[in-house]
Amino acid sequence: MLMSIQGRGRQILIHGLTLVMVGLLWGFVVPQTPHPRLALGAHIQFVTNGILLITMAAILLKLPHDVGPKSAWVMLLSAWLTWPMALSEAANAWWGTTQMLPIAAGQAGATGGAAWQELVVTVSHGAAGLGLVTAWGLLVVGFMRKPPAAGTLSG
Repeated sequence: MLMSIQGRGRQILIHGLTLVMVGLLWGFVVPQTPHPRLALGAHIQFVTNGILLITMAAILLKLPHDVGPKSAWVMLLSAWLTWPMALSEAANAWWGTTQMLPIAAGQAGATGGAAWQELVVTVSHGAAGLGLVTAWGLLVVGFMRKPPAAGTLSG
């Protein structure tokens, strides 16, 4: 069981590192998009969520906790769900949707995207948001409980 948590922690770390790298590279694209303010939002999402996942992974890999393998799986799932959200924000730099991010869209001068584009941005943000809140909730609970004694496995 412990290897499963370690393996998932490492996978979360890889997602986080890659999100940061993509975000840094995306920063070069921001001025080239029709809606640079929305592109900047995507840049911030990539980097911030990458750092969030790196932090989650570091905590799982290095600090004593009572996070079970199912909880670690949910945390990894939240990392996977972060990708469509961040990528939809990058695409939104061209689409200019307004429903999910009305403040940024207003600042960007966006006028709205096609119905399917609005749906992609909305669904991907909802799924990632739910996944990340659930993952962090499980992480908090795993740290609130007393960690297992050395040499025992948690379930």
